[in-house]
Parts: sequence; structure tokens; C-alpha cells
Amino acid sequence: MPALFVSDLHLCSGRPGKLALFIKLLQEAAGRQDALYILGDLFEAWAGDDDDTPPHPEIISALADFTRAGSSLFIMRGNRDFLLGRNFAAKTGGKLIDDPTVVELGGKKLLLMHGDTLCTGDIKYQIYRRIVNNRFTINLFLTVPFVLRRRIWHGIRGMTRGTAPGKPPSIVDVHQATVEKTMRKYRVHDLIHGHTHRQGVQEFLLDDQKARRYVLGDWYEGDSVLVASENGLRLMGVQEYLKL
Repeated sequence: MPALFVSDLHLCSGRPGKLALFIKLLQEAAGRQDALYILGDLFEAWAGDDDDTPPHPEIISALADFTRAGSSLFIMRGNRDFLLGRNFAAKTGGKLIDDPTVVELGGKKLLLMHGDTLCTGDIKYQIYRRIVNNRFTINLFLTVPFVLRRRIWHGIRGMTRGTAPGKPPSIVDVHQATVEKTMRKYRVHDLIHGHTHRQGVQEFLLDDQKARRYVLGDWYEGDSVLVASENGLRLMGVQEYLKL
């Protein structure tokens, strides 16, 4: 049962404090938690499994230490690191999981998602997502030499980074009807996701039953971890978890 969920860490060399905090989290949780689920956007940018841009090797090494200690690692691709592949999983000892994925912890079914597919009001983004997440597009992109591929990917990130703040909240947040439709499809009443950076727990009725949507916060200014234990699910800051 003991498990941790994080998302939207956006780790990079420009924020060494967050990198150090993540490594400390791994060290404290290793062997203590059964599993760690990373629900997308571990990296600020990932140009393929040959992307050794610092601090990527340090992160991979820390994840490998975590799994060698006996804890399981599950990684979901996000919109920043959708090029994560089998080599990354092999180096870390983790397992790549689909978006969405249903897991059962403590007798409760949980639907795990990155969260961007729930933002169906942002039509332009959904079109962009379908293009870049197409298997043909990914395979074609990975044939490009790494030096050029990194420039292209970071260029795309530069163009899209400033678009979200200019969009209305109703566009960039999840669409409630899409949330409910998705939860009905997978027959769950508990959903965990990230992407929107709007940490919190949203409660609502789904077919006359209480449902919850746990939104993982980003690690830009703050930090966020969802802890699953025998007492249920608890959303907290990483520093708070480290003091438990």
C-alpha cells in the first residue's frame, strides 16, 4: 500500500534546489515506500533517451539507487518528456506506464493520468498533442541527430512556454465533463493527475457517489507529493513528508 505520487517536477540545471529536494525524497523513500509513481514532466525537457544534458545523468542515477533499494518505480510520459523510452526505463529500473493507467491500492481503484488530455477546452493544444505524440512523428524525430534534435525540442519548448499564461483559466484547466466521462469509462471514483499545476483535492458526485480528483502540484515555486498509506490518500508538501 505505501506509495508516493508526484508530477510536474520539471527538473533542470536552472533549479538546483528542486533537484536536491527530489534526490532527498528518493533517498528517504527508498525501501520505505513500496512504489513511486511519476505522472509526467519529470524533466523540463527530454529530447530522447540519449539526452545526457545535465542534470539528467544525476537524476537517472538517483532513480536507479531507489529501485535497487527494493522500491518500485513507475513513470508516465508527460507533455515535456513524451520521448521517454525503454532505455530510460532500463537505466532506472523503472517501468513506463500508459496514460491513463488504473492501479489498485488498498482495495481501491485509482485512475492515473498526466492530465493534459482532460483539458479539452484547449483545442489548439489538443491538436498539437496529437501531432507530437503520434508514433510516426516520434520515430521520425528520433532519427534526427541529437545535437539538432535538442535544439529543435528546446525551440518548441520556448515557443509554447509562454502560451498558457495568456489563456483563460477555463481553457487551460480540466473540463469537468471530460473528467466525469473518463472516470465512468474506467469505472473509478478516484482520479490522480498533474499537468494543470493547480494542487488540491476536488470532490464531486459521480452517478450519485462521492468522487475525488487529486491534483498534484508542480515543483516550480512549491513542491507536492501525494502519499498513499493505510490511512488513505494525503496531499502534502515534500518537506512535510520528509518530517514524518
